[in-house]
Amino acid sequence: MRILVVEDSRALADGIAEGLRDQGMAVDIAYDGREAAAKLDLNPYQVVVLDRDLPGLHGDTLCRMIADGGQPAMVLMLTAAGAPGDRVSGLSLGADDYLPKPFHFPELVLRIRALARRQPAPRSRTYRAAGIELDTLRHTATRDGRPLNLSAREFAVLEALMRAHPAVLSAEDLLEQAWDEHADPFSNVVPVTVGRLRRKLGEPPVIGTVPGVGYRVTDGYPTA
Repeated sequence: MRILVVEDSRALADGIAEGLRDQGMAVDIAYDGREAAAKLDLNPYQVVVLDRDLPGLHGDTLCRMIADGGQPAMVLMLTAAGAPGDRVSGLSLGADDYLPKPFHFPELVLRIRALARRQPAPRSRTYRAAGIELDTLRHTATRDGRPLNLSAREFAVLEALMRAHPAVLSAEDLLEQAWDEHADPFSNVVPVTVGRLRRKLGEPPVIGTVPGVGYRVTDGYPTA
């Protein structure tokens, strides 16, 4: 699940992002409305946690742009303006939910997960290849009928590879799709995660390495 947190208070934005990452979510941050609009043009998000009073581009304007522009993202308004009239006006702009500050973080997590479940479903909900069946809505994966116990990151990597099958994805592609902008592009997190995923998928191996190019799901034995 990829989330965009739009909040001009850097301490609050960074705290929310850190907490959501601890919950297994990929989180990008924008500290003003214009930065958020640019990121929305570049990346698909399931949920946007949106402060209302933003510099650069007001949160109300950004919310309307998301709603009117056919963006698939669900919007959770997070603002100090918590009176009933403020809630009604926020929802009328196209927000899907509204949470006043201060808030309890566990409630924020529950609301984000609820919004993600309400997001319009993608065309293909289930991917199948090489004996693997991956259901993105139920968040389940099996190989030859055997349930796979995957972490959130391993599931995201497998989903990216299954979605791209039979094409090859570079480490940079996987970093962009399964992590977020917070990830270190010079770390070895991609090969380490792919290694763990291979062990959990078992024999015969189905994630191949194309030297100098990247990774792919293959029906035969992969190149090491």
